Amino acid sequence: MMHISEGVLSAPVLLTGAAATAAGTAIALKKIDNEDIPQVGIVSAALFVGNLIHIPIGPTSIHLVLNAIAGILLGWKAFPAFLVAFLLQSILFQFGGLTALGVNVFMVALPAVVCHYLFKVLIKKGESSKWLGISGFICGAVAISLTVILLMFSLIFTHDSFYEMARMILAGNLVLVIIEALLTGFCLVFLRKVKPELFIDLQVEGGGLKGSERV
Repeated sequence: MMHISEGVLSAPVLLTGAAATAAGTAIALKKIDNEDIPQVGIVSAALFVGNLIHIPIGPTSIHLVLNAIAGILLGWKAFPAFLVAFLLQSILFQFGGLTALGVNVFMVALPAVVCHYLFKVLIKKGESSKWLGISGFICGAVAISLTVILLMFSLIFTHDSFYEMARMILAGNLVLVIIEALLTGFCLVFLRKVKPELFIDLQVEGGGLKGSERV
């Protein structure tokens, strides 16, 4: 249930999410250069596809989020990447809703940015594929855990009656935490082998992977 539908959340929660996403997107747009657009577009397309596969679990469902990988590759630029992906999903497949778009984007994009900064710290401690995989595993677990927490808060702040549902969502997404953690670690190791230039001088302030010295 990472895509909250129309009519579920209260107006204050919706407005807060919309404002937060607008702020994050504004920061990201200031950091995007022309050469960044293809990378953001490719990641956005991957997010669009990955989020389409839903697995029902009780009253909710889980699906790939991929926000750890998006955060590592894009930093703040994960905001517009998720915004475009979720907007198209809302229009084309009715996943989520337009009024809830801000909340849906914020609760996955903010953990992606956190993951980006956390990854910067972790990769300084080692250069091996093993350490990269461990770093990716941690980032994947943290990103999804933060997303689930934000999802729970958005429901609880809407109405107390959502408390039990929030607990069920937490339990249901424990499996997703492990899946995303493993997938993130695997993808980072794979990307380093096939496209090592992505890991050249990771610059956090630029919000992306650029530079001249290999990690």
